[in-house]
Amino acid sequence: MTAIYERELDSQMNGLTGYVYGALVLLFGGIYVMAYHLEGATDFTYVLYSLTFIFLIAIPLLTMRSIAEERHQKTDQLLYSLPLSMTKIVLGKFLALVTVMVLPLLVLALYPLLVNALATSGAIPLKSAYGALVGFAFLGMALTAIGLFISSLMENVGLAAGACFMVMLILYFLTPLTGYISDSPGASLAAFAVAILLFGAILWRLTRNGGFALVFTAVLEAALGVCFALWRTRFGGLFADVVGNLAVFDRFDSFSYDIFDLRAIVYYIAVAAVFLFFTVQSMERRRWAA
Repeated sequence: MTAIYERELDSQMNGLTGYVYGALVLLFGGIYVMAYHLEGATDFTYVLYSLTFIFLIAIPLLTMRSIAEERHQKTDQLLYSLPLSMTKIVLGKFLALVTVMVLPLLVLALYPLLVNALATSGAIPLKSAYGALVGFAFLGMALTAIGLFISSLMENVGLAAGACFMVMLILYFLTPLTGYISDSPGASLAAFAVAILLFGAILWRLTRNGGFALVFTAVLEAALGVCFALWRTRFGGLFADVVGNLAVFDRFDSFSYDIFDLRAIVYYIAVAAVFLFFTVQSMERRRWAA
């Protein structure tokens, strides 16, 4: 796994990817720090909350080449021939991407200290600042796992970047988008049904077993229908509530209110674990197909 980690890290740092990402984070971080501090604000969490939009660009940039380019150039065949489990290969790539993602944050961690050293009044509370920075890093980790999974589904770097950007954009605006869904039980039923169909499509993509994906999707749709028949009134606004609790970016809100939310940290770890599992399954399917 160490060899995979070093190879992926070398690929990121020898190209422009890691440096462009780092430059974006530090540039916009500096702009927000300066803007908020000139307005008299002393809460660094506002800076990080505003900076979450950078992941819309950073995650596709970091993850687009990781697996998609390997598949395009057929170098993934070398990975399949290594005496390593696919889990270790995926983890090696993921840890390298997380390393590149975290490095600019270590420099960003100096900003509150510099502001406090130079400011004549209104020092930044360091405890809340670094607590939010930890949450920001875990948010990036979860999104990196999602981006890596998307890269494993593609054979074209451009398609991987475009698909990842669209997914990040939807996740960023997920809660406002659900506001357009009616609070009626029927609307929630329809939204859940569409979500199950999308999950079935992903399952088919992972397994290439149409029969299994179809049966599994049909069972979930039937279970949804039974639940709706039994508890129809509870479906009112249920989809929006579920999405609100699962929205990745919204989980960072608590950190912006000076709350170190351990539940959000656990949630980010769980999201990363789920999508790393999906990535392993995608790679395993490709290995056996090869």
